[in-house]
Amino acid sequence: MAGFDEGGVYYSDQQFVSAGAGADDASLPSRAQALSKFGEFIRTFQIDPKSGAFPYADQLARCKDRLRVDIGHLSHPVYGAPELATALVDNPAEYLPIFEQAAKQESQRIQNLTEDGSDPDVTDVQVMLHKSETSRSRVPHVSMRDIKPEAYVSKLVIVPGIVTAASRPKHKATYLTIQCKECKATKRIACRPGVGGAMIPRNCDAAALPGQSNQCGTDPYILLADKAECVDQQTLKMQERPEDVPTGDLPRSMMCVVDRRLVGSTSPGTRVTAVGILSIFQGKDGGGNQRDKAGAVAIRQPYLRVIGFQEDVLNGDTARRPTFSLEEEQEFKEFAALPGATDRIFARIAPQIFGSPDIKKAIASLLFGGSRKRMPDGTYRRGDINVLLLGDPSTAKSQFLKFTSKTAPIAVYTSGKGSSAAGLTASVIRDPSSKEFYLEGGAMVLADGGVVCIDEFDKMRPEDRVAIHEAMEQQTISIAKAGITTMLRSRTSVLAAANPPSGRYDDLKSASENIDLQSTILSRFDLIFIVKDERSEARDMQIARHVLDVHRMAGAQPEADEEEKREEAFLKRYIEYCRQSCTPRIAESAAKLLANEYVELRAESKRAASAEGSDIPAIPVTVRQLEAIIRIAESLAKMNLQTTASEAHVRQALELFRVSTMDAVKSGLMDVAVFTDEQRQEIHRVEEQIKRRVAIGSFVSERKLVDELVRVGFNENLVRKGLMFLQTTGDFEYRRERRLVHRMK
Repeated sequence: MAGFDEGGVYYSDQQFVSAGAGADDASLPSRAQALSKFGEFIRTFQIDPKSGAFPYADQLARCKDRLRVDIGHLSHPVYGAPELATALVDNPAEYLPIFEQAAKQESQRIQNLTEDGSDPDVTDVQVMLHKSETSRSRVPHVSMRDIKPEAYVSKLVIVPGIVTAASRPKHKATYLTIQCKECKATKRIACRPGVGGAMIPRNCDAAALPGQSNQCGTDPYILLADKAECVDQQTLKMQERPEDVPTGDLPRSMMCVVDRRLVGSTSPGTRVTAVGILSIFQGKDGGGNQRDKAGAVAIRQPYLRVIGFQEDVLNGDTARRPTFSLEEEQEFKEFAALPGATDRIFARIAPQIFGSPDIKKAIASLLFGGSRKRMPDGTYRRGDINVLLLGDPSTAKSQFLKFTSKTAPIAVYTSGKGSSAAGLTASVIRDPSSKEFYLEGGAMVLADGGVVCIDEFDKMRPEDRVAIHEAMEQQTISIAKAGITTMLRSRTSVLAAANPPSGRYDDLKSASENIDLQSTILSRFDLIFIVKDERSEARDMQIARHVLDVHRMAGAQPEADEEEKREEAFLKRYIEYCRQSCTPRIAESAAKLLANEYVELRAESKRAASAEGSDIPAIPVTVRQLEAIIRIAESLAKMNLQTTASEAHVRQALELFRVSTMDAVKSGLMDVAVFTDEQRQEIHRVEEQIKRRVAIGSFVSERKLVDELVRVGFNENLVRKGLMFLQTTGDFEYRRERRLVHRMK
């Protein structure tokens, strides 16, 4: 009996095992039972017994290396295997390999024998799980904030999010071959899945010859790298969706690990719903003293070992498409057939904001969007509409942006002053542990398929605004940094709000002086609104009553608040349905009408520019504006679920374009100046002083002339009004983009 306990301590914990735990273990199927039942499920499952189709057997016949399984089918009480579904949810790390082994056996059974009669060479089958909208299963659908270690570690979970970064693929060993240095005995050991490694034994367990002892010593094994079996593995960084982040909190992120066929299937900016096993691993030791490192032994980092996506990413379905019930579709079609359906939609846009009917129409058009078109050469024409609101403060510009970010199915809200080029597009990050570079998507990548709302657009640095040129027109973001050359998708609409350089819109300045943005960025906006704080007693009284009513009735009528919430939810679902199911095209008669109107718009823009003494208008009217009118007409047709944009839609789009962009082109110096008697006398004195300082036929700097008269004691606004009056009479004209003043007579 001597030495019976050497090399290990053996104990029994029967007194600590509860009766419930033993019952749970007994209810789980054994390995042989699970292997047989999984194989039977793949062979015999049918969605509709009358159809005679076997979806999973047919899938294995087409794709010999993967099998995409709906967990709801496995949980079906009649045609599925509910006990296997329960075991797979509660203990996926043990039963998923059994499922894959059963799939491999079924794949071998389906394939025919080779010509020489031997068994076919069957590759391993990767089982990818997902859960359909209509299926019922016990898989919890949790957000990153609700993941609790005591409830979900080592369990199957479904987590939604956005892929913000993706590492380069690596090779992960599944089996290692080790060899003893002394006796040359080899051994094959398995590696843990995910980020886990392998346990290499400290002693050689090869059998010694009779009469001899094992002399291999401690740690005799070496790794035979050429005999390792590996699979591809990739690390993803998944972040919370912006609409799920509470106000004031930072979005949370989680590391995800994908392997085999799922490697490279998603790119930064892709919205996914991952099905995986919540696991833990010990991070690498960083800095700090020995006490910190000793305390960190019990600290583990969570990660998600992804075994499938709700989206079929391998077949190109990288966007989570919403599903609608038959009742919802019928309700949407009945609403679209109502007379005045578009007016009802316009009335539901920001109902708390008084007036601004044209801006509400533009935001409705932006939310519904036009039709994205694929050209024969493989390029695309964008269908998303970009809108710019420019004007005085306190005109509800930011409120329009907040409403849009709340109503759009996918939206990201950001401020221009707090946004950089990398934050809006994409950045290259260096991983501190592996020292390799990887991409991390910005706001316009995360809002792919939705809307980006940029407040304080004029406060952005010019070099940051230039970075979004490609994203606004081509709807892609090209990256060539740190050896990474790639292209990300950013199919987004841009709703921006900006102030003039002086803070308020000055009617004494031209459009180019009030709109301090480059024409390259302005031409990418389909609609540009000049929002002015008009001083009218009747209008001020209406606005005051509306604002007071909003504050007074806030929360006082729960029924009205509930009705407003229902209308908001209906509008959001209706927008999703229209964007998914309707792609209208412009009719031939409407196209002819639009061609003639476009030529007239170009002529109007040129006349407005010549009136300001410039050859180029501040807001150019180019072919992009023609495409903008097409997109607006398509969005108006989409609101009624019509497949063709008619002449009526084109006329409505032209009217919206004229009251926005064309008015901005013509804005600037007042057409009719209204002066008091005192101002007339003052302006007459200003005119005399200007004519004394500028000889006939000479050129003078406009800035220098204004500064000189201000030093004499004149008001700057009156000096500019005097110059404007002299220009309207034909005595003076502006040259070189209004920098020089030329006296003509």
